[in-house]
Parts: sequence; structure tokens; C-alpha cells
Amino acid sequence: MSATPIEAAAPPKILRSKLFWISLLYFSEGFPLGLFFDLFPVYFRQQGVELSKIGLLSLLGLAWTLKFLWAPLIDYTRRHRYWMAAADIGMGLVMIVCAREAGFGPWVWFAIGAFTALSATNDIAIDGYTIEQLDKREFGLANGFRIGFYRVGMLAAGVLLWFSDKAGWTATYGLAAVLFLVIAVVSLLAPKEPPRPVRDAPSSLGSEMAALAAQPMLMVALLLFVAGLLWPVLGALDPAWIKPFKAAWWFKGGAPVALILLSAFLFARAIGGQSAAVSEASSKGPMFGAVISLLNKKHALLLIGFILIFKLADSSMGFMIKPFWVDSGFTNTQIGLVSVNLGLGLSIAGGVIGGWYTDRVGIFRALWVLGLWQALSNLGYVAAAAIIPHAVQGADIALSHQALLYGASAIESFTGGLGTAAFLAFLMAIVDKSRATTEYAVLSSIFAFSRSIAGWAGGVGAQEMGYASYFALTFFLAFPAYALLPWIKSILASTEENKP
Repeated sequence: MSATPIEAAAPPKILRSKLFWISLLYFSEGFPLGLFFDLFPVYFRQQGVELSKIGLLSLLGLAWTLKFLWAPLIDYTRRHRYWMAAADIGMGLVMIVCAREAGFGPWVWFAIGAFTALSATNDIAIDGYTIEQLDKREFGLANGFRIGFYRVGMLAAGVLLWFSDKAGWTATYGLAAVLFLVIAVVSLLAPKEPPRPVRDAPSSLGSEMAALAAQPMLMVALLLFVAGLLWPVLGALDPAWIKPFKAAWWFKGGAPVALILLSAFLFARAIGGQSAAVSEASSKGPMFGAVISLLNKKHALLLIGFILIFKLADSSMGFMIKPFWVDSGFTNTQIGLVSVNLGLGLSIAGGVIGGWYTDRVGIFRALWVLGLWQALSNLGYVAAAAIIPHAVQGADIALSHQALLYGASAIESFTGGLGTAAFLAFLMAIVDKSRATTEYAVLSSIFAFSRSIAGWAGGVGAQEMGYASYFALTFFLAFPAYALLPWIKSILASTEENKP
């Protein structure tokens, strides 16, 4: 029997595969982040830009932390594929500007600021699109591919850095622009969004603002939440009033975390004291409704605490690993070949295996089992830091010392992928699919904040304590999250009960 016209026009099976599209889309999400952290700093340093000015560019990365502020717009329009394509075209145009210009003028701040805002917008659209496409039983394996190809996208930025040595910066930025335009076309070819899950009609923006005005405590909570996320700006701008205590651990890590947790507490108190009408208007609001609804979940304060600290042991290590390699005498080539390339492959493997395990045993069990493996890997770096002496970069390093550090790096990369797969599956599971784009943007913003704070405070810890002692401390930072697991199990169970 011949195929019907509909059957004949059906796309190849691979194009219908969720994993295929997730892989492509998360490559496009990782690529801009790699450009921002790997390519831009090298380019500007080669142009003779001062380190202090290059450091200030990092502030433009706050778009990834504050993306929840415009996520409701994408959630409302729900044209995820068009948002992706528009963001990619915009980033391609920024690359063309960089190819035509040179040096470090005012245009840099605008161009890279636009680039990070477009990249954050792309992240919002891809994350929301992915959550809506997936069934809860698919979260684990999907996150394995997601982690892997996100890292491949970051590696592609490293390849462009190599290409710049061969062809120059103009050609490099031109090639990046072409890649972004190709990615834009690919985004438009992705399958259409599934029907939105049924949800109550949102209130108007005016009703939401009136509800917030009727509850000043809610406004204070929102301001504290944003203030906590923006806290790292203080250290970068270096105002005179913080200099006496800016190096203190409580200032770098304790104060912003306290602001975030206090905001969650005030949210709970404010919403609990609202009338039914005011509560409904604020939780259904188009601007902050998803934030308020999310923070009104069961055990919201503990939920935020868990998101902040589950990956803390891993995040606290991450920013200090590369300096440790340098101080141990390893060359850039050795660091690149083992820590980056081999680590990339092992992270992908860890993500896929961790995702498979999460789907097999469930999210809750995967969190504590894979989280434990993630923490244990830090002990490899403790041993390496205790045994390997400091050396000038490029010095002869004993083979046993090389093997020790290579082994620690391999284990850390693999187990990092394991833990990340379970954690991302957890974040995807607790959001409401009817406004998944906004809720996931809030959750990922909190996680991005935690990662930034850990890196900011980690430099002080490693400098004051030494690598070995600091790495040992990071191992113990994993266990406060385990104290919260009974409540996390309850949150997962209540989320499952509320699924339509």
C-alpha cells in the first residue's frame, strides 16, 4: 500500500526525536557563554585593555542572573522558536559589529551588554521550550544530553579561539556570526510547541500592581530578592564604603544569601496575610505572578535553600581548579588537553549516565546518590593539593604527580556530570508547565547566583587557607543539602500530586 500524503510528508524519525532537538538547542545555548568567558577576555587583553576594565565586563553577565524579569513576556507570547531565532540573529549582528570594529571604546559596553541580554533571552526560550516538550519520565536522560551538548557549545567557542590564531579576529568574529545565523534557521525548524497546559486566566498588570501596592511587605521582599542577586556588583564596582570588610566571607557569601532567604520568608508571611482576592491577583500577575506562586510553594524557604547549596561543593571548587593547575606547574597545553578536552568528554558521559540513572530510580534517590558521588570527587583534589608542590609553570613535573592530578580531574568532571543531571531534573520537575518558562528562569537565576557567590568567595578561601585545606572544606559544604532532603522529598511528592 502506498503512503498517504500525510505519511509521505512526515519528517524523518531523527527529526522527530526530542533528544536530537535538545542536543542542537543546548549547543546553541552553551556557545554564547563560551564566547563571553573564553573569547572576549582574550581578545580585549590582546588589544591592550587593562585587566580592571576586562573585569568590569563580567558585570554585563548579570543578564543571566536577572533573566527572570523578562521571562514572563516570553512565557506570555510562548513563541519560543521565534524568540530563539531572533536572539541568535541579534547575537550574530553583535559579532559583525565586533568584526568591523577594533580596540575598546564605548561601543564595547553596548555591544556585549546586548549580547548577554540576547543570550539570556535565548536561554529562557530554550529552557521553557524543552520543559514543555518533555514528560517527567524523560527528564533524566534528556538532561544528560542537555549537559553534554551545552558543554560542546562552550567548546566550540574554544575552537574559535584557536581559529583566531590562524585567521585573525575579523575572520573569527565573521565565522561566529555565520554560526549564529545557521543556529537561528535551525531553531525555526524545531517542532512546534505542544498545547499549553490548562491554567487559570492571568490577572491584568494593573490588578497585579494594585495587589502589590496593597501588600508593602511583598514589595520589600521583591526588592530584597533582586538586591541579593545584584550583590556581586558591589565587589566589582568597589565603592569606598565596603573596602574595610569586602574580603570577609560573610560579606561575599553570607550577606547576599541572607537577603535571598529573607525575601522568601517575607514572601511567605505577606502571602499568608493576604485576603483571598489579593492573593489570587498577585499570584496570577503577568509580571511577578510566577515568582510569587513559586515562593508560595510548600516549604518554599527550604526549597530555595536547597537550590542554593546542593551544588555548592562543586561550584566552590570550579573557580579555583584552573589556578591550582597553574600553580602546580602545568602548562596551558596540559591544562587544555586534560582539564578541558578530556574533562568535556567525561562530563558528557557523566551527564548521560546520570540522566539514565535518574530516569531509572527516580529524582529523589538520584539526588542523594549522585550528589554524594559529586562531593566525594573533591577529595581527589584534596590529595593532589596536599602532595603536589607549587612550581613555576612549565617546570618538570613527576609522572606520579601528573597521574594524580589527571585522575582527580577526570573523576571530578565525570561526577560533576552525574550530579548536574539529577539536579536539573529536579528543577524541571517542580515547575508548573503552564508557566514553565518563567518559573524555571527564576530557579536557574537562583542557581546562577549561588555559582557566582561561590566563585567570588572561593578566591578568598583558597588564598587564606591554601588549596588543600580549602578543597577539603568544599567537600563538607555538600552535606548541609542532605539535611534538607526529607523536605525535598515532600516537595517532589506534592508537585506530583498537583500535576494535571
